[in-house]
Amino acid sequence: MQFITFFTEFIKHPKNTGAISPSSKLLAKKMVESINCHEAQCIVELGPGTGSFTKEIVKRKGQQTKLVLIENNEVFSTALKKKYQDDSSVIVIHGSAENLRTYVTSLHIKKIDYILSGLPFTSLEPAVSSRILNSVHDTLEENGEFITFQYSLIRKSFIQKFFDDISLKKVWVNLPPAYVLSCKKGSQRISK
Repeated sequence: MQFITFFTEFIKHPKNTGAISPSSKLLAKKMVESINCHEAQCIVELGPGTGSFTKEIVKRKGQQTKLVLIENNEVFSTALKKKYQDDSSVIVIHGSAENLRTYVTSLHIKKIDYILSGLPFTSLEPAVSSRILNSVHDTLEENGEFITFQYSLIRKSFIQKFFDDISLKKVWVNLPPAYVLSCKKGSQRISK
C-alpha cells in the first residue's frame, strides 16, 4: 500500500516527490545511525513522505525528544498526522521546508540537534534549495548535523556552500541506489 501511494504521488508531482518508491529500510537505517537519540532534544525531518525515516527515528528516540515532520504533500502529511496522532512528541506540519524558521519559532524551539531531509535537491530550483539550506544552517545547534540523501552527487558542491564538513556513504540497497550526506554545521556559510 505504501508503494502504491508513493508511486501515485510521484506520477502526480514528480518534481516534488523525487522518487518512484519509498526509501528502503537500509537507507532509513543509514540516515538515522549517527543520531544520538538519547540526548537529542529536537529532531526535524524535511519531506518525510510516507515516513520511512520517521519510523526509524520514532523507534529509537525517547519521549522527551521532540520530532517535527514538515511535509509539503497533503496526502503524505494527512497520513503521517493520522499515524502519529496519539504521540504528543511528534508534530506533523503540512507546509514547505522553506518556512522552517517560521515553524521553529512558532513552536518555541531554540535550536535543533538534527535535521534529516528526503527533499530532492536535484530537481528543486536553486533559489528554493538555497532558502531551505539557509534555514537549516541557521536553525541547527552549533554542533548540529544535517543528514540528507541524494540519488546523485550533482548537488554535493551546492550543499557544501552551506556545510563545509560533509561525509558520504553509498547505499546500494535502495531504488535507485542513494548517497547519504552527513553535514556538520561549520562556522560560516558561503551562499545567502
